[in-house]
Amino acid sequence: MTASESYNRFLARQPILAPDRNLFAYEILSRYGPENYCRPKPGSAVSVNAMDELFLMGIRTMTDGLPAFMNCTREFLLQDFLTLMPRELVVGEILETVPPDEDVINACRRMKELGYRLALDDYCDLPETQPLLDFADFVKVDVLLMSEADQRQLLERCRRRGIPTIAEKVETDHQFQRCRELGYDFFQGYFFCRPQIVGRRSVPANKAVYLELLQAVNEPVFNLHRISMIFKRDISLSYRLLRYLNSAAFAFRVEIHSIPHALSLLGERAMRKWISLVSVAALGDEVADSLLRLPLLRAMFCELIGQKIGMLRETNELFLLGLLSVMDALLNLPMAAVLQDIKVDEEIAKALQGHESRYRPIFEVVLDYESGTWGQLAESCRRIGLHENFLPDLYLRSVSWVSEVLAEVPVSA
Repeated sequence: MTASESYNRFLARQPILAPDRNLFAYEILSRYGPENYCRPKPGSAVSVNAMDELFLMGIRTMTDGLPAFMNCTREFLLQDFLTLMPRELVVGEILETVPPDEDVINACRRMKELGYRLALDDYCDLPETQPLLDFADFVKVDVLLMSEADQRQLLERCRRRGIPTIAEKVETDHQFQRCRELGYDFFQGYFFCRPQIVGRRSVPANKAVYLELLQAVNEPVFNLHRISMIFKRDISLSYRLLRYLNSAAFAFRVEIHSIPHALSLLGERAMRKWISLVSVAALGDEVADSLLRLPLLRAMFCELIGQKIGMLRETNELFLLGLLSVMDALLNLPMAAVLQDIKVDEEIAKALQGHESRYRPIFEVVLDYESGTWGQLAESCRRIGLHENFLPDLYLRSVSWVSEVLAEVPVSA
């Protein structure tokens, strides 16, 4: 495999959530070449060995140890490529374009005998597709394409067979609530990033403190005195700081005299990251902790992309852009309302609201990558002067950073 060919593997992930909005699994959105979908071919640049290396070494990082739903084409099934991955970590997702002929049925039977789980993607309950239900551990339904009456009929059939169902394309809180009422077991989509807005609300006082702190810690010049004064306005901040300094991550043997003294022990770089983390955690205290990974992932991904294209002096701004991009969902407010309660750089504010700005093109790259819209990604990368082949490594580094930070830092008081 040549150096250029080795960069043709792109991976992103989309969450699959339980009714309580906790993470259940991820669908891995993959691109292994110009086809924009997972279609390995023996003898091509995408060899079996490359897949083996990618998934056995990288899948735990990509999914935090949760199940990974992997798209399976007909060739993928017939070649038994699913067996290259650990059975406890993967679910083979049979695409709707795969006809259940004799060879496919035999391949499904082999996978089940080996202990692998299978899901049916965009399933339509037709006579010709029903044989696949005998092998299904999950059935995924595109709720935008199937009528509600047909969904009810399919859900009842799956319930009788004991097959969990996954609602796909759930993009709003209203859709999420409706799908729960229909009886889906799991839900896929970025609905938790699309808050349901009822009237004009303001940020609660205690959360306003965290918003102010978030802004202060990401300013170019680090002002320890200002940050210390903000800490004095919320006792939980001081508690979180002292708890962190007394954790296994540190071995301080000095007596802590004050909050400024405690902050100084961390050092500026560690302080910026830690305060950003606890601020996001506090702002999202009514959201499942697992969903807090998204703003942190976006923040680091934005920062690393900025570094790659030479915006070294603006990495703090890019980190803050990614971090704030989910604040509307965490606070259940429109983004415009969030920005009324926290003063940020005008270019960041424009980017967060979808307007043209210096930072918006970078954010578009992040959005295209995480949603797996590979066709748009090349154009978005061209706009910022970045070759898209660099993105898989930057994304994996961001995922790893988030996992390390959340493993080391207590985020609950």
